[in-house]
Amino acid sequence: MIRMSKRSNSVEDFRINIALLGSDYVLKTMQTLPIRRDKAFAFFQNPQNLFDITPDWLDFRMDVYQQGEKVFEGAEYDYHIRWLGLKVKWRSRIQDYNPPCGFTDIQIAGPYTRWEHTHIFEELGDKTLMFDSVVYRLPFSYLGRVTHALIVKNQLEEIFHYRALKIMEWLKGELNTGP
Repeated sequence: MIRMSKRSNSVEDFRINIALLGSDYVLKTMQTLPIRRDKAFAFFQNPQNLFDITPDWLDFRMDVYQQGEKVFEGAEYDYHIRWLGLKVKWRSRIQDYNPPCGFTDIQIAGPYTRWEHTHIFEELGDKTLMFDSVVYRLPFSYLGRVTHALIVKNQLEEIFHYRALKIMEWLKGELNTGP
């Protein structure tokens, strides 16, 4: 298992690590959520919530979204982001959909040669351990590795830290309004 590191300025109980494994990178996160697994899963199966947990500088936009739409096996989503000022299109497909335990979104078109993001939710009493595992590969071999070292690794760490902070903000709101 890959050892997780903790950033001093991040959310309590959040861990992230990025390692090179062969020709792929593996990003792993772990975050403890003070809610039950079914409620955590419900948040992540709503594509609309991606807008709230993605940093503004990525300018994340879904090309087509129906209000109330939920993730399901085989669902495909088209969206775009801005990376270094460039508009980048991305298409993902949901696979291994297993509520409320997890699902995987894979990039079928976009900037990476490979992108497989697995979301896992483990019940721990009235809490949830949320794990992310992203296996990804950049194009252009050596140039891709240099780009990863100089830019991509830090950006992915920032994106996932931002996401963890926003999830905790959502939870604070949810916990304050619940019974």
